[in-house]
Amino acid sequence: MKKHILCIDDEAPIRELLREILILKGYRVSIAASAVEAKLIMEQDLPQLIITDLQLDNDDGLVMINKLKQLAPEVPVLLLTGVAFDPIIILDTIRKQVSSYMNKTDSLLDVVKEIRRLLGEDVSDTLPA
Repeated sequence: MKKHILCIDDEAPIRELLREILILKGYRVSIAASAVEAKLIMEQDLPQLIITDLQLDNDDGLVMINKLKQLAPEVPVLLLTGVAFDPIIILDTIRKQVSSYMNKTDSLLDVVKEIRRLLGEDVSDTLPA
């Protein structure tokens, strides 16, 4: 059975790019543009990984992550954002709520490697997308 990944981003091109790449890599992917959509998906079909932006149009990403973690505390969260953080803030605040943090400007190869790592898969055979 394919592993299920939930991608949350208010930018449609980012959601679609992630969905296409991850489907090509063999995952089952759900996408959400808001915290409300993400919660509805999780209540019906729990993912093995959540990938989310921090800044969403009408939602606070950290509040949303906390709510989603209440539904499924064991599901890892990859924060994929364009917002640059001070390393101390990341270590003290964000790392308590997410499993990993990456910039949207990181290569897709690196993002896929991190996704595979978070899912407990072998990353040594990851080829460029």
